[in-house]
Amino acid sequence: MLPKHLLATLFLTTLAAPLAAQDYRASSYRERLPEDETIYFLLPDRFENGDTANDKGGFKGDRMKTGFDPASKGFFHGGDLKGLIQRLDYIQGLGATAIWLGPIFKNKPVQGGRGQESAGYHGYWITDFTQVDPHFGTGADMKALVDAAHARGMKVYMDIIANHTADVIAYRECQTDACPYRSRADYPYARKGGVTGAPINAGFAGDRILTQDNFAKLTDPGFAYSPYIPKGEENAKTPAWLNDPLLYHNRGNTTFSGESSTMGDFVGLDDLMTENPRVVQGMIDIYGAWIDTYGVDGFRIDTARHVNPEFWAAFVPAMLDRAKAKGIPHFHIFGEVAQDAMDPGTLARHTRVDAFPAVLDFAFRAAVIQAVGGTQGSGIFERLYFGDALYEGGTDAANRLPTFVSNHDAGRFAFYARKALPQASDAEILQRTELAHAMMLLLRGVPTIYSGDEQGFAGDGNDQDSREDMFPSKVAVYNDNVLLGTNKTTADANFDTGHPLYQAIARLAKLRGAHPALRRGKQIIRNYSDKPGIFAVSRIDPATGREILIAFNTATTQFDGHVEVAPESASFAPLIGTCPAAPVAPGSVKLSIPALGYLMCEAGK
Repeated sequence: MLPKHLLATLFLTTLAAPLAAQDYRASSYRERLPEDETIYFLLPDRFENGDTANDKGGFKGDRMKTGFDPASKGFFHGGDLKGLIQRLDYIQGLGATAIWLGPIFKNKPVQGGRGQESAGYHGYWITDFTQVDPHFGTGADMKALVDAAHARGMKVYMDIIANHTADVIAYRECQTDACPYRSRADYPYARKGGVTGAPINAGFAGDRILTQDNFAKLTDPGFAYSPYIPKGEENAKTPAWLNDPLLYHNRGNTTFSGESSTMGDFVGLDDLMTENPRVVQGMIDIYGAWIDTYGVDGFRIDTARHVNPEFWAAFVPAMLDRAKAKGIPHFHIFGEVAQDAMDPGTLARHTRVDAFPAVLDFAFRAAVIQAVGGTQGSGIFERLYFGDALYEGGTDAANRLPTFVSNHDAGRFAFYARKALPQASDAEILQRTELAHAMMLLLRGVPTIYSGDEQGFAGDGNDQDSREDMFPSKVAVYNDNVLLGTNKTTADANFDTGHPLYQAIARLAKLRGAHPALRRGKQIIRNYSDKPGIFAVSRIDPATGREILIAFNTATTQFDGHVEVAPESASFAPLIGTCPAAPVAPGSVKLSIPALGYLMCEAGK
């Protein structure tokens, strides 16, 4: 008898034979629009170690000095840019056309209170915005990566941060990072330490008057707390202007609501006063230089919702202009507006008020986890796509939203499926994981694959518990995880191009590349259910008007029934699964979809 993971492989939906259409990836990467891409997201530290000489980042001492401890999930493990370059074949073989690279800027190696320390392996605790973190390599390594990717026709997107820096500034009133937020009402800029304090900052008209003349009158940062830079860290940040406490809010930790959402410290990280024109221009200069120097193709913007809209109104157009001047006409910018809810309205607001060209589609993730994870009917997708009209640019803009089912902050799809369905077998969770990725790759949006999903990683939760190593891991809480579709663990190298999920994703990505309808086509909802079951759409080729029917079954029983199609679609050919040769009547086809399966049928000419 075959092992369970191989039996599960036999379930994977039968794909049709070779594609007739030319793969769009044969064209120049510069010509492709953002919606043409298939993105692969990775954290460099957790992907591949190509140079053990930089594991400690050039620091001396124990892990509290170097940040390096490959046995701890919260410290550097050794992955770097040279390792990533060595694995470009693997990423391209999966069908990815763009790499979203977790932040690579120089970080504070270790921070956190006593007993709570962890390292900046993830890249979000920046001290030097102008250099590659030495744990990851050098600027020359970054240039080599971008050049190697471009030579293959692949793009490179950088993960950037404008909301905060590493935690350097301290408050005299607080002995720990747990400094409660102090509001503008209780601690106005015009008084020192509260409404009854001594007058300060005479003539400053508040942070809503966004002029240089106004902010020149903000001369004392002690309106809420008494900020100071600890001895020895006076010049910890680069560029040098980042060392001035006047350029930070200094109001204590955010509660993630109200005014604190854009003005509070993100878990102690120094929150930049992004209302100040000096900060705006400083960030434009910083990130414009990365475009000029390395020719990167896009930015994913971290903590985008925690920055005031006026900052983005200046920053985003400046970056697009800088990219065009560099010969990059389709620079992709997408902001992170983190949420757990299936709420497209909140996401869409940031494309209108903040004028982001796109945002990460957290609402899609929520819908997939609920429907494919077994807790909601497929009708949740009808509600999801009903919200596409809310985005600036409407349904065309929705095609540019990066969609995802797993990431480094929110956790992996398979973890949530196991949590919702504790009695489900690993074979069933594998089927659901493939189905989730099929939805991501075939429905509207820009599919974004999180490294490790294609190797059956499931994780133990979010944040550090979903940041497993792709190269052999020494972390015990990773290595005891049961992976899907394989007998391996994370103690092994996991770059298996024969893994059933790798194979399925690669085939789906190839289909997406071959058919413009899947990248740019209008999406028409054809059928859905209030219970687990059918969800069907038609994708329409933007040039020919031909229909591609795509249907998913989120139930554990076979679907047999009729689905609406365009009346002029008189015949169908299979691209995935078994398709009816012809409609049963004009505008109606009869489909049979296996449990947790999917199919794709292309209408004849």
